[in-house]
Amino acid sequence: MIGLDLMKLRPKADGSTDDLAARAGWMYYLAGMTQGQIAEELDLSRQRVQRLVARAVADGLIHVRLDHPIAACLNMERSLKKKYDLQFVRVAPTLPDRSDSFRSVAAVGAGEIERVLLQEPELTMAVGTGRTLRAVANEMTDLVCPGHSLVSLIGNSNFDGSASFYEVLQRFAEKIGARYYPMPLPVIAKSREERDFYRSLPHVERVRERAKNCDVTLVGIGELGPNAPLVVDGFLSPGAMADLVASGGVGEIAGWAFDSTGSYLKGGINDCTNGVRVEPSDKPTIGIAVGEAKYPGLLAAIKGKLINCLVTDEACAEFLLRD
Repeated sequence: MIGLDLMKLRPKADGSTDDLAARAGWMYYLAGMTQGQIAEELDLSRQRVQRLVARAVADGLIHVRLDHPIAACLNMERSLKKKYDLQFVRVAPTLPDRSDSFRSVAAVGAGEIERVLLQEPELTMAVGTGRTLRAVANEMTDLVCPGHSLVSLIGNSNFDGSASFYEVLQRFAEKIGARYYPMPLPVIAKSREERDFYRSLPHVERVRERAKNCDVTLVGIGELGPNAPLVVDGFLSPGAMADLVASGGVGEIAGWAFDSTGSYLKGGINDCTNGVRVEPSDKPTIGIAVGEAKYPGLLAAIKGKLINCLVTDEACAEFLLRD
């Protein structure tokens, strides 16, 4: 993971060199593009790209992540924050072929989580699950935050007892040296009666209460459809997913499905989900999402105030600003 130190950038009159240096450094060190490819994408000579990349190295601009506020991303952040009344927005650069935008969003997301965690000596963060959050955890630097605690919003196993593939709570806890509280039960129960039994267990009740009373919430936005992780990972059958979509579902957070207004659906998966439902709140609820399949669910989550902080990429930001 790479970054640029804003304090070490030598500003120019029009700011263009700063932005070009930031983009060239991002493309070269994160995307692994050649200088020739960068020159073609930015419509620059190869010699100028060489100078930009060399400058990034010589001036010590490269470090853990991109701190330089690329102008286009910064403008999108301000516009999205105003349009949707969000507490904060971070927009990562979309790479030319979008091949690694997932990683760029994870890097920016990691920086934001670290910032939030370092603001207070003690806080409780409720954490969802999924591929995006796992990538964020992998991009984080090691911190020492013994006063913090992490708690899961969602169960950590499948019907057969096998572990959920994208469970990330322990990974986050290892990164910051904090105590963590997993949700020791299946993601989805087989019936409402089974769900009620699980929730009645004293240790589950304690974990759920801790999650409900957290200081910060961190979630990914799950897509719905035949290729959704809930189907691919075996939590829902294709038929059950088709019914969910037919009833108006566009996305899910921690296993709870919602419609295009951000309202949770009645019945179906929501009758059997064991985890804690994320509700609108004044406390920071950070949603991290990237990829076109997530657009409908992300827009709905924002409209329904299920999240009030956002980390995404330029392509998704453009979609949200067009709506």
